[in-house]
Amino acid sequence: MVKVKRMVLDVLKPHQPNGLEFASVLAEHCPDCHIKYSVLEVDEQTETTIVVIDGDHIQFDIVSETISSMGATIHSIDEVEVIGLQPESE
Repeated sequence: MVKVKRMVLDVLKPHQPNGLEFASVLAEHCPDCHIKYSVLEVDEQTETTIVVIDGDHIQFDIVSETISSMGATIHSIDEVEVIGLQPESE
């Protein structure tokens, strides 16, 4: 089993929700996670952003679904940090 501790995502999103709302919704769906949101590029309809998520056990499925629910798309996973865990003995 592994735990995901950090992810850096390249995300394309519409202008709305704004960055504060976007990061806040992610934080609501990823308890005990630290979210950092940075804008790299802006055009007429979209923003290219970098979203850094740090936490003890990040669940990518929840992150991906939450991002999609706000009309955004994950372009790539630019960085990931995982920790391998010993299997629990029975």
